[in-house]
Order: sequence, then C-alpha cells, then structure tokens
Amino acid sequence: MKVAFGLKAHSGWTALVAVGSAGDEIRVVDRRRIELVDAKDPAWARQPYHAAHGLDPEDARDVVRRAVGSARRVAGRELRAALSRSRKEHHEVVACAVLVAEPMPDWSTEQILAVHFRMHKAEGVLFPDALARAVTACGLRLVAIPEKRLGAHAEESLATPASALAERVATLGRSVGAPWGKDQKSAALAALVALQGRPASRDAGR
Repeated sequence: MKVAFGLKAHSGWTALVAVGSAGDEIRVVDRRRIELVDAKDPAWARQPYHAAHGLDPEDARDVVRRAVGSARRVAGRELRAALSRSRKEHHEVVACAVLVAEPMPDWSTEQILAVHFRMHKAEGVLFPDALARAVTACGLRLVAIPEKRLGAHAEESLATPASALAERVATLGRSVGAPWGKDQKSAALAALVALQGRPASRDAGR
C-alpha cells in the first residue's frame, strides 16, 4: 500500500497520521503521538527561548543551540522509526507532509528574546523545521504546507470542496476511533494532500 505521513507539531511533540491507498481504498495505517524531546531532557528542550530568557547572552545562545540540535536529532530518529514500522507492514511511504508556521525573520537569539511574542513564534517554528529537515534527510518527498492555509491548499491540491474533504477526514476518523481531534484531522488532511494531491499553484515557490 502506498502511504503518506502527515505531521502536526507542537512544542516538544507531534501528531502523526499515516494514510494509505490501495486502489479505491483510503485508510489510516498509523496514528500516534510522537515525542520530540528526550525524556532525560528538562523543560528547556520544549521551550528553549523561554528557558533562555534572562540568561546572559552566551548562556542563552547555548540553551537555544542545544535545544535545536536535540529537536533535529530526535525528529530524525523518530521519523526513521515511523518509516521502519510502515515498511515492516509492507507499505511504501511515498511522501511526508509537515504543517509549517509562517516564515520568521532572520532574528538573532538576542532579538528573539527581546520581544515575548517572538519567543513564541521561534518555538512555533522550531519543531516543524526539525521535522521537515528529518523528512529530507530520510529521502522522502517533503510537502510543506502553511498551517494557516491547510484548508485552501487541500481544496486546490485535491480539487475537492472543503465540505467533502471534511467528510472524508471524518470518515477516516470513524474508522479508527478516538482520539481524533483537531491535530489528527489536520495531520490526516495534510497526509491526503501528500498522497493524492497535485501542487497548489498559489503555494509554488513557498
């Protein structure tokens, strides 16, 4: 079965939904929460800019640098594990969609820590970026979808009205049961785009 992953990240973890197709059949083949912070790491790895706030500049940069390295390392490890699980089930993983935040200016750590909303923005970019890098490192086709445009992107890419897409995602949810909240729905829709969609012209070059 051909399979695509959809990933919806939060600070320190991501929802993964893997959707597969065989002929006319579409079904969820995997669904789980994946931690993106090692259990041994303290809270700084989940919200490194908040943890770095108030530290002297060198220590602040070190906290952020270690957190970024940790997120990228764990994301790569967990994505390889997800690929291994799918391949053991004889699935062919063809792509991975990552819901990404709006691009962030090229601020320094000091500039980010100077304004509180920038800290939240930077942490919102950190984990999706780590996942996107992991997808590329694993040799998968990356489908980066701006999270705020997921609905419009899916309509265009799948050439299907939003109402029909919502029903399709709801049907997938009923087939696997709870939990099937907003995170799972978003990840599943992103996976459908990666599996069956065509490039959305308005997002070309993003």
